[in-house]
Amino acid sequence: MDEQFILRVPPSVAERIERLMSESAAGSSSNPDDASLDLSFSEDGRSGTFMIGNQRFPASLLDLPTVVESYKTYDDSFLVKTADVGQMVMVREEDDPAPEGVEYKHGLTPPMRDARRRRFRREPDLSAELVHRVEKDLMSIMQGVPVNQNASATGRGEGGDRKKAAPAPVPKPDVQEPAANREEADADRSDSDESDS
Repeated sequence: MDEQFILRVPPSVAERIERLMSESAAGSSSNPDDASLDLSFSEDGRSGTFMIGNQRFPASLLDLPTVVESYKTYDDSFLVKTADVGQMVMVREEDDPAPEGVEYKHGLTPPMRDARRRRFRREPDLSAELVHRVEKDLMSIMQGVPVNQNASATGRGEGGDRKKAAPAPVPKPDVQEPAANREEADADRSDSDESDS
């Protein structure tokens, strides 16, 4: 598979790149200095500079919130997967602020706006003590040692979050079930039922 990334540029830069691509496809180049593209990163590997011709633009390497698959076709009928794209190089104007963090919070299309918050479950707030206790209980269960469920449900008296005990089941009132066959139903009838008919 190929290694690919998304290159997101401002509209003015996109027009220049499209012009360069159309000129290179036609085989004509008006200015060789304007035909150069360069992308270089600093030591941190996340920030860098994008150059088109003699103009410099700040760039940032960001992780996408989801993996995007890219495909190509040779006959407009069958698609062949070429790569899983997980990063984007975002080129911005000089006066635009740099993105916060290393992960881009939006996807590539409008429905994926704020995808990290809207589409993915929040990480649970677990304390280290609770995780350690559950690991210990699981190891005990795997070794065949019974675990005291009441102690783990009430926090073992360590002052943790204590859960309320489950309420006792309410007893059902004595109601006779309907008879399954006719003989049992006849046996339950009293003598007064027979005299009425």
